[in-house]
Order: sequence, then structure tokens, then C-alpha cells
Amino acid sequence: MTEIATGSLDVSWIHGRRGEPPIQIHFYDERTVILRQSKRLDYEAPFLYLLFGADRALLLDTGATADPALFPLRATVDALVDAWLAKHPREGYELVVAHSHGHGDHVAADAQFAGRPATTVVPHGEEAVRRFFGFPGGLTGSVLFDLGGRVLEVLGSPGHHDAAVTVYDPWTGILLTGDTVYPGRLYIADYPAFRETLVSLVAFAGTHPVTHVLGCHIEMTRRPGRDYPLGARFQPDEHVLPLTVAQLTAVRDATVRAAGRPGIHRHPDFILYNEPGGREKRNLLVRAKLRRIQEAFLRR
Repeated sequence: MTEIATGSLDVSWIHGRRGEPPIQIHFYDERTVILRQSKRLDYEAPFLYLLFGADRALLLDTGATADPALFPLRATVDALVDAWLAKHPREGYELVVAHSHGHGDHVAADAQFAGRPATTVVPHGEEAVRRFFGFPGGLTGSVLFDLGGRVLEVLGSPGHHDAAVTVYDPWTGILLTGDTVYPGRLYIADYPAFRETLVSLVAFAGTHPVTHVLGCHIEMTRRPGRDYPLGARFQPDEHVLPLTVAQLTAVRDATVRAAGRPGIHRHPDFILYNEPGGREKRNLLVRAKLRRIQEAFLRR
């Protein structure tokens, strides 16, 4: 087996400070770039991932804002690809724009890549995802996706969203889990599918070297079991982005225990929202409104 490349997550993420850029760029290594959208631009502040292979690059997700004047994702990615090609010259280098899943805060800037040469934007519906990656049946199991000397493994991961996927990168050992697993509120739309996904991910991690589990958001604080309210645009004491296989296993175990128990289940590094009812949703929105009032007061 190829030795796993050493990378760095020694980074202070932007989390709502005044004057911060719309996109923060961090090089995990030369071939792996992590982007974060500013919380001041959109409270979701999703993380995006750009992986370079010899023949093509993969951009996983396009963020929560469509307007390139506010969120210049295309220009940022173009500059990163140009810098890569300056060091590794080749003709016909491709870009694939795909998604961890199809929710709006992960697909908003897709249109910025329309008409870009040598670029494929994968539609984010379940059938289109299956066809593009070559899943033989439903969105279950795993398939290989070759970037050229960097063969990713794409795992069907429904439960949060019917077209959700997880991407495993043997080059870094990173497991990219989208909104299925991250330090925050894990919304379960389809409990049986979510449970099966978590069981499968933990089994996969038991047979593959996983260095980091990286999702697409940070919503937890550093205080165990405490999250920032929905809509928070300033998170000065936020949880670290990477989770471990042990924490992935904790999500699985919590999911199994939540069987037949709809509602909110709070844990140190994440909170399960298991098919929440009207009261749980109202409480989430009330906290969000109070947070907006608090932040407006602090900005005076």
C-alpha cells in the first residue's frame, strides 16, 4: 500500500471576524486544499475540498452563495488550478465539480462553473450522482474514482440526504463525510438509511487507514455538548474541524441507541436530530432569532 502523505491541519479557521475574506484557503498538503466560506457571508460557513490528481481535480461542494461578486469561488479555484499547473504542466487538465449532497448550502455556486473549459459539474440528484460515479444499483456500497494517480473511493451515504456520498482519499487517509458526520447538528431525514450509513462508515474505517474525519461545518463549541445557535455568524470558541474514528464510532453508537426515539440527542461532539418534530424545530428557530438579536447588539 502507498504510504499516506503527511499533511497539516494547524490552522485557525475564520469564524465571523470583521474584515475576513469571503473564502479562507488552507493547504493540507500540495495536492489537498481546504476552503471555508466566511460566516459573515453566510452563517452555514461550509467547508469545501479541492483534491488534485495527475489528470483532473475534484472540487467537492460549491458553498452557500451564488453571487461571484460576493463569493468568488470560480476565481479562487481557477487561481489554485493555475498554480498547480504552473508546477505540473499538462494539457487538457480537467475539473470535476461534485457534491457531498444536494442541499442548497453545498450547491449554490455551481453556476459559476458553467462554461468553464474541461469542466464537469455533476448534478446533485440521486440518479445523476449514481450514474456519474458508476454505482451499479442504488446509492449504496462504494465505487472508485480516479483523478490520475490518486484513486478516491466514493461511498453512498444516504440518510441525511438521499444523494449524499462520503469520499475516502487514500493519499491522505482523509474521510470526507459532508453533513453526515461533523462537529455539529446531525439532521437525520431517513433513520434506517442513516443508521445503515453509519454502520457502513465505521466498518469501512476499520479496514482502511483513516487519519481524519472531515465534515462540512462546525456548529459545536469547545464546551462538550454545547452548540452555537442556528444562524450564528460569530463562533470564536468553536470546536475543531477534524474528528477521529473513535468519534465516528460514537456517532454510530448514538444513532443505534436513537432507534425509535425521535427528537434531539445531545453528545459531547455532536447532536443528533433524529427526525425532529415541530417543537424541536420551533426551539431551534427561537434560539436562532435570539442569536441574531444578540449579534446585532454586539455589532453596534
